[in-house]
Amino acid sequence: MRLLQSHLVLCTLGAMFAAVGSFLVLRRWAGTLPLDRGREHAAQATEAIGKPTGAGALFIPVTVLVALLVSPWDPFRAVILLCVLLAMAAGYLDDRSPNSWGRVRKGLIDLAISMVVAWAMIGGESSIEIWLPFFAPKMGPEALLDGTTGMLAPILCQPWQYGWMATMLLWFTINSTNCSDGVDGLSGSLLSLALLGLGGVLYGVVGHIDSAHYLLVPFYEDGASWAVVVATTLGTLAAYLWFNAHPSQLMMGDAGSRALGLLLGVFVLATGNPFLLLVVALLILANGGTGLFKIGFIKYLKLDLIRIRCPLHDHFLKNCGWSSSQVLVRFVILQAVLAPLLIVILLKVR
Repeated sequence: MRLLQSHLVLCTLGAMFAAVGSFLVLRRWAGTLPLDRGREHAAQATEAIGKPTGAGALFIPVTVLVALLVSPWDPFRAVILLCVLLAMAAGYLDDRSPNSWGRVRKGLIDLAISMVVAWAMIGGESSIEIWLPFFAPKMGPEALLDGTTGMLAPILCQPWQYGWMATMLLWFTINSTNCSDGVDGLSGSLLSLALLGLGGVLYGVVGHIDSAHYLLVPFYEDGASWAVVVATTLGTLAAYLWFNAHPSQLMMGDAGSRALGLLLGVFVLATGNPFLLLVVALLILANGGTGLFKIGFIKYLKLDLIRIRCPLHDHFLKNCGWSSSQVLVRFVILQAVLAPLLIVILLKVR
């Protein structure tokens, strides 16, 4: 039973249980999912019409249940996982609706959920610390005398400051991830790579006291606990990608992409460095985030400043003549090469 006190063992159990559970649920209940109606103006949208969508409504509950079972109990984490279910439910209702919900309606729902999650991430603390990359720590006289390393003094934010920052980051990750879902296996693969990086940082850097001191970053006692939830989510994504590999048998829909986008933002906030989002999820932001900015420029500012098709995968599919497999493999290669390099730069160049 002492093995269950090991976060590494819990990560392994979470990934295994989530993978097997999600696989069984998807195989058994995929036929009950609504059918995709095709995205307006999306490249290759006709290929998706008629396929089961909204698979997130099947695998997200498995993820949440396994995460609650294998990760150390924390009431605020339970609230966050409940909000993940709410994001899934809102996305599923949109997936099954004959007419797609409007951007404003979905954006307001995402904003409300993000605000609740941001409050839960604060966890009742009077101040929240954020550490920044590239800034060298200041060595105090005591550290020089006893030979120990100094720690980088983090930025202390008031709850209201952190709350607004966290809300905006969560809202952005939800919608960027949602916009990235359009090519078989793309969103799940990019998310898996992003979560691998975040899990490594949470478990092996900020969640490990010796590594944290060596790399001059704050140590968070709950970092390794969050890594268990990351591993659980990775197990779920592995099962989903089994069915979503080209040519896909089903798609996650808004039920999956919005819930997973919320989890991505939560894991980034759990590291204590919101800038890590640009490192581990650069391709997700470049692919889906550009679409959000273009919508804002065209719809609200009446300016068309981005002369490319958005999301970015649509640009390469329609304007550059890439196949779906080429988009998937090339985006994954870029993410797999850039993320480790940027993580090393972020942690070591200080």
